[in-house]
Amino acid sequence: MNRKRNYILLVGTLALLMLVISGCAKKVPPKVTTTPPPQPKPVTATLSANPTSIERGQSTTLSWNTENADDVTLDGNKVDSSGSQSASPTQSTTYRLIAKGPGGTQEATARVTVSAPTATPTPTPIPPGDDEIFARGVQDIYFDYDSAKLTSDSQQKLVQAAQVLNQHPNWKVRVEGNCDERGSTEYNLTLGEERATAAKQTLTQSGVSGDRLQIISYGKEKPVCTEANEECWQKNRHDHFVLLH
Repeated sequence: MNRKRNYILLVGTLALLMLVISGCAKKVPPKVTTTPPPQPKPVTATLSANPTSIERGQSTTLSWNTENADDVTLDGNKVDSSGSQSASPTQSTTYRLIAKGPGGTQEATARVTVSAPTATPTPTPIPPGDDEIFARGVQDIYFDYDSAKLTSDSQQKLVQAAQVLNQHPNWKVRVEGNCDERGSTEYNLTLGEERATAAKQTLTQSGVSGDRLQIISYGKEKPVCTEANEECWQKNRHDHFVLLH
């Protein structure tokens, strides 16, 4: 009986001792696992010019694109992360783009070559031909109704025509007399001849040799206007001049 009691007492004593020892032991905090912060993405930058070669006075377009940048400058001027702009350099220029961000700094360049404008050769004027000179200087003359008398305007035109013809002595000219539609065919043929003759006489009086001038009457057979009104008839009452080659 005493042995059993001593055994129980020993076990209790040992348990109490273990409890005291465990209470006095230093507590170790639990181990904490830390995750390193993510690395920033690298900065990228591109810059291009289109076209890359221009003449002075022309323009080119600069285009750029960046990623992961929060500070972008083009030749020292702050710009958007991506964009384009026109440039007109007066000499060959290298443009520089600088992009900065948490991931670093990236540069890009674009070269634009500028050349002097190509001189446009001054075209050599082509001297007017005979037909053009003739058309400018020898113009149709017009008559009043049922008349072969030269008006003052017609006389001035014939004097001008004589000056041109005298400057080109090799030219030969046909004078064509014309009438409006009123009157018979025979009557208008005669009137047309009288009108052509009146022009020839004034030209010869102004120094043009008569053998250089031919006359013909078309009467009312070659109208330039076919409406039946005074404005149209006036256009048909005329002498027309043709340069003979």
